[in-house]
Amino acid sequence: MKRITFVEGWAVGPKLGAFESRDAATAAVPVTLPHDALRDLPRSADGTQGVHSGYIPGGVFEYTKSFDVPLHWREKSVRIEFEGVYRDATVYINGDFAAHKANGYAAFVVDADPFLRFGQSNTITVEARVHKDSRWYTGGGIYRPVHLVVADPVHIALDGTVATTTDIDDERAIVEIATRVENDTRHTATRRLTWTVLGEDGAEAASGTSPVTVLPGASSVARARLPLPTPRLWGPDAPHLYCVRSVLTELDGTVVDVDEMRFGIRRLQLDTTHGLRINGVPLNLRGACIHHDNGPLGAVSIADAEERRVRLLKAAGFNAIRSAHNPASRALLDACDVHGVIVMDELTDVWVKSKTSFDASIGFDERWQRDVAALVAKDVNHPSVVLYSIGNEILELATPHGATWSRRLAEEFRALDPTRFVTNGINGIIANLDRIGEAMAEPDASDPNTMMANMGEKMALMNASSLVTDSTEESAAVLDVVGFNYADSRYALDAQLFPHRVIVGSETFPDRIASLWADVRRFPHVIGDFTWTGWDYIGEAGIGRVDYTDGEDYEPTGTAGPYPYLLGACGDIDITGHRLPASFYREIAYGLRAEPAIAVHRPQHYGRPTAKTPWSWDDVVSSWTWSVPSGSPVTVDVYADADEVELRRDGAVLERTAVGKPLPLIARFETEYHPGALTAVAYTDGAEVARTSLRTAVGPVLVARAEQAEIATNGTLGYVVVTIEDAEGTTVCDADRLVTVEVSGGELAGIGSGRARTEESFAGPSCTTYDGRVLAIVRRTGPGEMRLTATAEGFDPAVALINAR
Repeated sequence: MKRITFVEGWAVGPKLGAFESRDAATAAVPVTLPHDALRDLPRSADGTQGVHSGYIPGGVFEYTKSFDVPLHWREKSVRIEFEGVYRDATVYINGDFAAHKANGYAAFVVDADPFLRFGQSNTITVEARVHKDSRWYTGGGIYRPVHLVVADPVHIALDGTVATTTDIDDERAIVEIATRVENDTRHTATRRLTWTVLGEDGAEAASGTSPVTVLPGASSVARARLPLPTPRLWGPDAPHLYCVRSVLTELDGTVVDVDEMRFGIRRLQLDTTHGLRINGVPLNLRGACIHHDNGPLGAVSIADAEERRVRLLKAAGFNAIRSAHNPASRALLDACDVHGVIVMDELTDVWVKSKTSFDASIGFDERWQRDVAALVAKDVNHPSVVLYSIGNEILELATPHGATWSRRLAEEFRALDPTRFVTNGINGIIANLDRIGEAMAEPDASDPNTMMANMGEKMALMNASSLVTDSTEESAAVLDVVGFNYADSRYALDAQLFPHRVIVGSETFPDRIASLWADVRRFPHVIGDFTWTGWDYIGEAGIGRVDYTDGEDYEPTGTAGPYPYLLGACGDIDITGHRLPASFYREIAYGLRAEPAIAVHRPQHYGRPTAKTPWSWDDVVSSWTWSVPSGSPVTVDVYADADEVELRRDGAVLERTAVGKPLPLIARFETEYHPGALTAVAYTDGAEVARTSLRTAVGPVLVARAEQAEIATNGTLGYVVVTIEDAEGTTVCDADRLVTVEVSGGELAGIGSGRARTEESFAGPSCTTYDGRVLAIVRRTGPGEMRLTATAEGFDPAVALINAR
């Protein structure tokens, strides 16, 4: 099988009507895939997609590409594989209709043979449509990779090899391999399949062979059970991977197809006594909900970006992600396999009742089995995938017909892959919107996020009510793990009502992690917690913002951030990959960090009244460099797992106070800002356990720092952090500047900051720093050295070099 990367040489423009012609305004522009057609569109307060997309409009887009088809491909099977096109993709080859795929997150394959002109140039056209079809920013267009697949007419099917290991002990593991072979000829074909299992060092660990006969126009599955001695298991702390190399040959030994895929050997167990165990070791899931966009790159899935995100999430203390609320990309799963991160992969945000005007509920009743099959085919060999989620906050879930859909979907997943657990993100309040007004006297349930934000303590009471208990029981009963969104009030209750129910906090408020994690540790039937969110994202604009209510432009808008809010503003990590104070608080709550963390409330806003949402964190920065006058009042929080914290300035003790207010693990101080060093010392039982310090920057300069000195041979992207900092690396957070970057030896793929409210474009080449930072992402265009030069008023230029091998 010849798999050709099919990402270069594309052009994209707005889709025109049949009798329209292009002009300068609608001209197609060259692009490299993956590509997000929405990212650079002009935003406006009256944009059709509104706050959901960060005020980025939708549209209809047309991608085209010309490619040569050699004459000898006439004897081959030629297919084009799309990992994802958002949305309602329609594919034409040489002007003829070839395929349609409504689901924007499911991979699909186009059989190109009937449409190709051999020995000539051919044209492929892909249309994509985005319009009021999601509650978050989806991006648009061919946003995941594309492959041209050229194979012998008798070949191994795409995603055709599955390796399963359910029989494992210290001495050996039995690797059950099943490979599907397809025959596109008019004659019965007999071939031989040979499998070789390779370890991470490339050495052979097991092998087997079998003949396989395939009838014309049909497929056959060949199987082998291979004992693999002394298996190295995949787990969060040691994610060992194996590779299956499948070779299809003629009976005379001539090789006709080769396929390779990675898998891991691991044992899963689940019960209410030990919770989730992997390889016999209990594991509490320190989970991050994440949307699929990659910040300044838009919604594209590029392997380097997905790997970086997973790596940084794990470094921040997370060991699990929930793909909210759509199937994860292959590249993201590959990264989770490598880094030992557990995945809850989610099918959809809707079933047959819509949440937005043109969402995926349209046609779900007809295509749901294909959607499930596509997700399982993508996931089945990834050891990181432990949970399949059949949905999120499904509107019809609390009805008898909704329970029928719950059972139907759960059983379909089990039929296709019985080795993993099935869950669902249940929100008992959302599922009972039609009854909640009567039960809670809530005047308006039209905006569920705002409604939940306004419920306060009523929310816990409602989630623990008999209404929610009774109405969701059947839908919960079909699951292996019951996912509860914002319903930790059910944890203790369900241990009594449903003693065999295993629960995961599938979506929770970020500022409650200390008590939530205490529950995970306390209740063995609760296997983890997934915060909203681990990584900030485009869309659901301003859901986690902090408003200063005495500002002239302030107007209460619930959880919907007014224009020009672009980002959700609720991630532990911002869209550039920078850890925010909430991230360090969470790490302490998890018990992974002994060192305290200092979070300073911006002194220029001291004393001002604020409005927050349940998804907000305080407006704090880990900085002691401020442009306010010396002696200005300032509030300082210290996060610590300790009894007391002592605050010192330049070595002098200011105050010692108990930990626990305003939240667990926080000690709050009212003090004054004076340049110098601010130190927090944590004490338990009167003895110092740890300390940390912040210092004031002196003589800041502009710095451009490449995260990696070179891009690997198969890599694409380089990341450059541009900061305003001094010689010791202390960042100046409140003297932001407009930074302009210039790239040679490559191209700028995106530039952005963590600023949630902005009108700046990710296309660049300029971006204003936020808390002293900007992230520039460069794309290789060939081998050699890439040079990024950053300039800002008042500073000497800064240069970063990246070698593209």
